Amino acid sequence: MANVERALSAVTELGNFIRDQRKNARLSLRKLSGMAGISNPYLSQIERGLRRPSAEILQAIAKSLRISAETLYVKAGILEERGDHVDPVTAILRDLTLNEKQKQVLIEIYQSFRHENELEGKGTAGRAAQATARATVKPMKPRPRTAAARKAAPARKAATGSAKTKKASAARAARSRTTAKRTTAKRATAKRTTAKRTTARRARTRGRPR
Repeated sequence: MANVERALSAVTELGNFIRDQRKNARLSLRKLSGMAGISNPYLSQIERGLRRPSAEILQAIAKSLRISAETLYVKAGILEERGDHVDPVTAILRDLTLNEKQKQVLIEIYQSFRHENELEGKGTAGRAAQATARATVKPMKPRPRTAAARKAAPARKAATGSAKTKKASAARAARSRTTAKRTTAKRATAKRTTAKRTTARRARTRGRPR
């Protein structure tokens, strides 16, 4: 009989604790149940001490409230409370010298710091993994050239130089042809202009009275 009473008392205490944590986090029943992946009526029964949730559900609720799952395990009687460790949120709630508003402010500050530290820890771990990956990849060393490759190198250089010289010569020849065509065209235009002017002068001269 005593064991049954203790179990019922633990379930009631667990429900009250979860309700207090939910209110401190300013979450509605619907919001917390959605975050934890359980139904709204089921969460309501847990808070009223009518249901004893499993360890998996307690873990989901603790993750949604950003508190230690071990705290909920102890409240539910799944684990025994360790004397050398007390959850900070539990310690704040148990402090009789603080009023409800002060407790809520302290819990919010504590949870925000934990969230920031978790994000920084993930970023640091990612940067460390990238640095390790870069250090693991070894740069490839150039392979030594064989004797045949060393002998063929001057020939390749000479062939490359000859090809470049031919291209330069062809380019100069093309520029010369273009210049010559432009000069010829200019001269032809000048001749035609001069001939037209001469013809015009002669026509005017014939038309004058003697």
